[in-house]
Amino acid sequence: MKLEIAINKAYQNLKDSNIKTALLDSELLMAKVINKNRQYIFLNLNKEISNEDLYIFQNMVDQRSEGKPMAYFMNEKSFWKYEFFVNQYVLIPRPDTELIIEQVLKIYKYKNKINFLDIGFGSGCIMLSILKERRDFKGTGVEICNRALKVCKINAYKLGVSNRVKLYNSDIDKFSLGKYDLIISNPPYIKNIDLKYLDVDVKKFEPKLALDGGLDGISEIRKVIKKSSELIKYGGKLILEIAFNQKQEVKELLDKNGFYINSVVKDLGKNDRCIISTKIKD
Repeated sequence: MKLEIAINKAYQNLKDSNIKTALLDSELLMAKVINKNRQYIFLNLNKEISNEDLYIFQNMVDQRSEGKPMAYFMNEKSFWKYEFFVNQYVLIPRPDTELIIEQVLKIYKYKNKINFLDIGFGSGCIMLSILKERRDFKGTGVEICNRALKVCKINAYKLGVSNRVKLYNSDIDKFSLGKYDLIISNPPYIKNIDLKYLDVDVKKFEPKLALDGGLDGISEIRKVIKKSSELIKYGGKLILEIAFNQKQEVKELLDKNGFYINSVVKDLGKNDRCIISTKIKD
């Protein structure tokens, strides 16, 4: 079968499955299978695809038609200024999460040698982006999923920051190493009952461990705040990503654990997304 015919069939399949980027995705998947770029495909549409490659391609298209995200096929996702390796064991980085990096860079614009902790780092996109921006910072990461830790190691190596990061495979409840100037976290914050309402590409393919915030949506946030109050230096900052409707509950938790709320930052959709606080009492 010629490349053009295979791509057109895939396009029709994806279009019928309401995939908005059906043609682009078909071309990218073909490029992935035959290990060429899209430009090669445009210039060689009359070339034959081997039966083996066609089988792999059609299998990928079927998975894409069911909602599997392109990032998991390409094993890559752009975030901040960098390309991150991703697979099914980590959450796909979202643009809204870049808010955390913006806030860190703003707050510590004139400060050097900051030692920070990232709780539940996943692909490492937040922590490693910060380390790329500030060469005098050192990062420590805690992640419960060992497979996610391996993904982060790959990204740390790719970005050339391995020498400034320490990664631990642990539940935050059991972690007690060090005292930090700054703690950041994008914890799971979706109510257990609401998981079924997520888009199919998220609920079916992204790791539940990185999404499930328990019955009330804040069980993981609660753990992060409690543990952060022990691990953070007096005057240190805690920066959290939260759901659009969790501001009040999270503020109360922070207050109970000795934090002063500095600000709540809105995302691109004008929803409350990032809460910044300072440790002021034990």
